[in-house]
Amino acid sequence: MSDSLPPSPQEGEHPLKGKTGLKRVWNATLYSFAGLGAAWKHEDAFRQETLLALAMLPLAWLLGDNNLARAAMIASVLLVLIVELLNSAIEAVVDRISLENHHLAKRAKDIGSAAVFLSLINVLVIWGLVLTA
Repeated sequence: MSDSLPPSPQEGEHPLKGKTGLKRVWNATLYSFAGLGAAWKHEDAFRQETLLALAMLPLAWLLGDNNLARAAMIASVLLVLIVELLNSAIEAVVDRISLENHHLAKRAKDIGSAAVFLSLINVLVIWGLVLTA
């Protein structure tokens, strides 16, 4: 066997594990768009935050007085979307495992929610600092 071939997936791993090159990049891109579409379709909070981001991103460009300020403002808004996607993924996995009330399920969902909350505070802090500088 040649050393240049990717290793075969381990038992129990997804068959696309170990794929390399442009095919892997293409598949990953398609999965990412599918994830964004699923979040848009099934997650109210993601839709609301996306609409807010679509308003805030042009504002960041207009209100930031230099590229560093603009970058911080834009990154803070995008971070909210990233954290919301991760929170939604956690909630989906928890719900897939069981819909019954369990203290660990509640803890996982609450921690995900706290992460979104902190990312929103981050937006307020960064935008406040940039706009009052």
